[in-house]
Amino acid sequence: MEIRIVLVEPEHPGNIGAAARAMKTMGLEELHLVKPARFPDPQADWRAAGAIDIVANAGVHEDLHSVLKDCGYIVGTTARDRHVPWPILSPEELGQSLVQRQGSELPVAILFGRETNGLTNEELLGCNHHVRIPASETYGSLNLAMAVQIVAYEILKASLDPDFTVEEWDRPLAKSSDVVLMLQHWERVCDRTGFFTEGGSRHAMSRFRRMFNRLELDETEVKLVRGVLSHIERQLNSNSSTNVP
Repeated sequence: MEIRIVLVEPEHPGNIGAAARAMKTMGLEELHLVKPARFPDPQADWRAAGAIDIVANAGVHEDLHSVLKDCGYIVGTTARDRHVPWPILSPEELGQSLVQRQGSELPVAILFGRETNGLTNEELLGCNHHVRIPASETYGSLNLAMAVQIVAYEILKASLDPDFTVEEWDRPLAKSSDVVLMLQHWERVCDRTGFFTEGGSRHAMSRFRRMFNRLELDETEVKLVRGVLSHIERQLNSNSSTNVP
């Protein structure tokens, strides 16, 4: 299973190199950067030490969607409480979860946000789970590379545990891009049927995203949901044409 470490808009190139080093010591190789402020940069190479190959092969993207569109499971790291609570994993629980998913052919993405303010609410809404690293209430700010190191360590530790078994499922997980399209379809139909109260669509859709992301739908389940939505749309269109004088 491919595990992608995704740094979203990293501001300092030294953190990119240090994150690459943290990854390599724990056996991870897939580093992706979304709109890095300075890259390539000698400081990234210098901080990488023996992991210069991770830096050299890092994927660089202009938007987050291009990294996530083919992923089957997305996790966002966050230190903030949210108005709409999201399923939270500890780094240890994340490691165990990923080991159980080893049979999956779709990549996994673990998102790390900006040094100053982390991931945005919209970016976190697109995640199946959030990960929170326990820290002191007095000073809970972790350096970006340190956060990568902790998460990568827990993934390696879980992979070395002989007691964990791989979960099997009868259908492949749906790609992130297909789930996004399904959610857009869902929102469109809810709007057409008048389900949303005035100004309430944003809050309701946050809840729907949480529900569907938590369920981790497979390909067939996404097709079933979209089939139902398409049937509703056909009925709406039929009713509209019947009522035309």
